[in-house]
Amino acid sequence: MKTALVFPGQASQKVGMGKDLYQHYDIAKKMFKISEDILGFDLAKICFDGPISKLTETKITQPALYVISSIITKILKDNGIKYDAVAGHSLGEYSALYAIDVFSFEDGLQLVKERGNSMQLAGERNPGTMAAIIKLEKAKILEACEKGSEFGLVQIANINSKNQIAISGEKDAVQSAMKYAKELGAKIVVELEVSGAFHSPLMNYATTVMKETINSVTFKKPTIPIYSNVDGKINDLIPNLKENLIKQIESPVLWLDTINNMRNDGIEKFIEVGPGKVLRGLIKRIDSKSNLSGVETTEDIERLINE
Repeated sequence: MKTALVFPGQASQKVGMGKDLYQHYDIAKKMFKISEDILGFDLAKICFDGPISKLTETKITQPALYVISSIITKILKDNGIKYDAVAGHSLGEYSALYAIDVFSFEDGLQLVKERGNSMQLAGERNPGTMAAIIKLEKAKILEACEKGSEFGLVQIANINSKNQIAISGEKDAVQSAMKYAKELGAKIVVELEVSGAFHSPLMNYATTVMKETINSVTFKKPTIPIYSNVDGKINDLIPNLKENLIKQIESPVLWLDTINNMRNDGIEKFIEVGPGKVLRGLIKRIDSKSNLSGVETTEDIERLINE
């Protein structure tokens, strides 16, 4: 059975994540120590004890999720777990690249540190918001965005499944688009608690910062396929991998296309590596026949190793 590892992004964080790993694996202690040295603060303490308000800050959330997913990946690799492809949702794409040795854990964390900091600053410089729209077809959401754009910038930010799409942009424009989406028949429309208009041009400051940062890091050619957010397709050329990470900041996350392409390429089993079950929920909505599991705790790791 062809297997893919998939890595979650923001919104999967929770207080207590990683504590079990820290208590049972020396490599977890080592990687948290490296993280503290690179980040300049005690990431383990925030992950283990919170508060959630601190853990949810973009500049902390992003490195926290990258570190947790990377620790689990390292343990799986050290125990001989094999996989045939990887993908990550937004931030998770950095964890996916680490999983296939495109860059080192340290280089990846430096990138994620800059990404989190620059995206938080971008949200402060160009305030915006996001909203989730449930059970409304893409064409009608585009229509709602077009009407909402009378009040500013608004665009699709995430196509998570056919029935779950997020929009992003300036607050008045997003709220106007939300109103139109309801009128067009959306079952649920809810504004998200985020610190910025992610995956929209309001993140341009972060794009500028990350272009320079990404191009300063040495990437290696992947030996295992990775499906990129910006087009949902396999990308294995180093210049393309870098360009896609840069584009990803302002471009929509095409998760629906990503999973459909993986399924069409023969991937049957998806293992979510990191906290929560967000990606499993999305994949189940896209294709209910997929074999789904997750790895978050020591117990999960032992189960997978012994399968």
